[in-house]
Amino acid sequence: MAMETILGIKGPDFVMLASDTMQAKSLIFMKDDQSKIHRLSDFSMMATVGDGGDTLQFTDYISKNLHLYKIANGYHLSPRAAAHFTRKNLADYIRTNTRYQVAMLLAGYDVVEGPDLHYIDSFGAAQSINHAGHGWGSIFCGSILQRYWHQKLTQAEAVSILKKCVAEIQKRLIINQRNWDVFVVDRSGMRQMESINPASLSFDVLSLNW
Repeated sequence: MAMETILGIKGPDFVMLASDTMQAKSLIFMKDDQSKIHRLSDFSMMATVGDGGDTLQFTDYISKNLHLYKIANGYHLSPRAAAHFTRKNLADYIRTNTRYQVAMLLAGYDVVEGPDLHYIDSFGAAQSINHAGHGWGSIFCGSILQRYWHQKLTQAEAVSILKKCVAEIQKRLIINQRNWDVFVVDRSGMRQMESINPASLSFDVLSLNW
């Protein structure tokens, strides 16, 4: 399981992704400003964890192929189609000598299909889901996401849930994941939101009311 953590949560008209910005190799801390959320198109994005070289190379490969599809056909693939394309490529590489050690969350918005969040593991298994996570930190977030997610979730509520998850990770995980990037995609496109860090976590956010 990856030392990094990525989280995703879907609302009725948006999808939000969050990732820590730590980059480490084995027990060595490398830097604290590595974004793990990558833009695929104006209305889709991907968060990845795994081997550092594999995540960058595979994400770049998927992004360039999706852009090529846009040039050839005049429109972007929907998030669901992009997730299937990504899953198939990852599964195909398992049967070669260049297997990618990558797990990801693919999020996007389509005017016809609406928001979509796909959980894709390193073996190429994919599932459309309302909330998910990868990495060590996600172990502590499943119950929080399950408790606070609901079908009429707003973006403000989604940010609050992510802050609760980050607070729990910082409290219980020995790995120091102090800074988090947050991105959202909706009918207006993909954009970055305010980062989550120790200074942004208030007492109200830290309290978990079950």
